[in-house]
Amino acid sequence: MRLNFRTTIVSVALLTACLSNTGAHIDANPSFATQVHSFDPGANAGFGATSMPEIVLGAPDGKGLYSGSMDVLSLGAGGEIILDFGDLRVVNGPGPDLVVFENAFYTAGSPEYPFSEFAEISVSLDGQEWFTFPCTPDAKDPQTWEGCAGWTPVYAAPDTGETITNPLDLGGDSFDLEELGVERIRFVRIRDLSTAGISPSAGFDLDAVAAVYTTASK
Repeated sequence: MRLNFRTTIVSVALLTACLSNTGAHIDANPSFATQVHSFDPGANAGFGATSMPEIVLGAPDGKGLYSGSMDVLSLGAGGEIILDFGDLRVVNGPGPDLVVFENAFYTAGSPEYPFSEFAEISVSLDGQEWFTFPCTPDAKDPQTWEGCAGWTPVYAAPDTGETITNPLDLGGDSFDLEELGVERIRFVRIRDLSTAGISPSAGFDLDAVAAVYTTASK
């Protein structure tokens, strides 16, 4: 299982200092994807589609450890969506750089029994050349989930009244560009890994995508 970054990540102040010579920073508020570049729904998709594109842009609307959010877009079995950070570039900093939010939650109140729907995450600077995080999950083996999205609950939501200054405090699944040897990206591609599901909510349920470190485009 992955480490709990809520307790192990270095302070925001220290990370900001580490990036002072690169122009990258952790914003006072997290940066989220601002545009949908493309959406290719899979079989039995449809939930949340009438609220596109806003439903997958901006901050996540999580419901905590024990309940899944309904503020999501179901990609459908094998569906794919590409989100765009617009004028910002997500950059490689210390630790995780990107967070993807689904509506996973703990059934029976136990992290040993999460309700998970997996997706493969790829990133790109130009929308042409893609780099993919290795993801070959076995639903029965949590040790295989690292590198995939769709298995960590979302801890906080806009209506909680909390001030979130670190995207990692929101929950969701974290990704480190260092693992791919990539320094900066603009696009994030999310591909559902399921082969079947019930309409209209089959597949990965996307809530939002956040950047931990950003810099202005050049």
